Amino acid sequence: MFLGLDLGTSGLKGIVINDRQEVLAEASAPLTVSRPAEGWSEQEPSHWIAAAETVLDKLAGFGLGKVQGIGLSGHMHGATLLDASDNVLRPCILWNDTRAHVEAARLDADPRFRALSGNIVFPGFTAPKLDWVRAHEPGVWAKVAKVLLPKDYLRLWLIGDHVAEMSDAAGTSWLDTGARDWSDELLAATGLSRAQMPRLVEGSAVSGVLRDTLAERWGMGRVVVAGGGGDNAASGVGVGVVRAGEAFVSLGTSGVLFAANDGYQPDPATAVHTFCHALPGSWHQMGVILAATDALNWYGRFVGQDAAALTGALGALQAPGKPLFLPYLGGERTPLNDAAIRGSFMGLEHATDTAAGTRAVLEGVTFALRDCRDALAATGTKIERLLAVGGGSRSDYWLRAIATALEVPVDLPVAGDFGGAFGAARLGLMAATGAGAEIASRPKIARSVDPDRALVDAFGAGHARFRAAQTALRGCQI
Repeated sequence: MFLGLDLGTSGLKGIVINDRQEVLAEASAPLTVSRPAEGWSEQEPSHWIAAAETVLDKLAGFGLGKVQGIGLSGHMHGATLLDASDNVLRPCILWNDTRAHVEAARLDADPRFRALSGNIVFPGFTAPKLDWVRAHEPGVWAKVAKVLLPKDYLRLWLIGDHVAEMSDAAGTSWLDTGARDWSDELLAATGLSRAQMPRLVEGSAVSGVLRDTLAERWGMGRVVVAGGGGDNAASGVGVGVVRAGEAFVSLGTSGVLFAANDGYQPDPATAVHTFCHALPGSWHQMGVILAATDALNWYGRFVGQDAAALTGALGALQAPGKPLFLPYLGGERTPLNDAAIRGSFMGLEHATDTAAGTRAVLEGVTFALRDCRDALAATGTKIERLLAVGGGSRSDYWLRAIATALEVPVDLPVAGDFGGAFGAARLGLMAATGAGAEIASRPKIARSVDPDRALVDAFGAGHARFRAAQTALRGCQI
């Protein structure tokens, strides 16, 4: 058996699979985000450990004695700062925290960062957060002995060692992404050294062995822990998007358009993310928007209904109406790279009701994903078909809107979780058995959603209005 642990922003999930990759058991534990100031987003690393203990306790009822390998997945870019005794120095600064926008712009102006990391230095990446800590929390800065990404703090608890893997490390702005190694130049530019970084392994490699005390606690024997992957790379392994020409769309808290690449082909100017994949010798590209289901859940709180009720009441796909929603609740990445931009409703009128507002929110996120598609195309990456994953993929209306706006079929896997936790479990299987990418097959497809050809032009016109509104919004930011 093999265990995958996926540390998400809103919860930690565990999945147990057998050697045929059938899901035997799953469990989850919730997490919350603290927002102590505008643009800030933090979590306490101790809460991750407590959530992992809860999940393992639940799975122990099924029996974990035959587990051979554990894989890890988690939200990227978080700055988890430890002192020389591995004590946490402050709450982790998360991926959707934009406080370090000034520091990000400073680092991005240094041409070495784009040249070596292959990416813009976004405010949510790890390096500018450390630069912010150096400027604003000198007492914390002076004690930093190790910088870990969130899932790698879980790993420290599991194996007692500081280890990261390539896909997650590529989102720090410190990795030479083409060489798959830390860049001493980029680390020095933020006042850090290689000694403060974890050692690197590939996602399917063994990073260490589960500590005896934890193995005994949950009735396990000798268990290897795989390198794992950042959440999207692990999801790519989970849905079998590991080869050039394969792609998926993730509708989670954030939105991601993810395409696998056999080679390294960065184009930072597009604001497309070019990262190492979780498998050796492969890379991937992503267009990333910061609010997908997050935007729908925000609207649900605003109108007093949950997301499922809002989307379930929509019926057949309609042409975009007058209301427009720009989903920039906490800044945006692809293609804007703008930490200051904020969301907006436009075109509201007396006839705008809850359903019209819901459609506008779904369309706004969809149009932002189309912006990502266009940015990926500018790098030479063409998407001809998508797999849909994430909580938002339960909305048939949303899938039809995406298929129509992007003019590609969208495949929906059979019932089951093929996201980060499943991908992490697959990586645990690879590490324990020596299996390779051949086990990362695509799931069976339950159904496909084709573009509504009668509405393609209407969605194209809607996207043009969205882009015009986007330009107007950026011109009048307060």
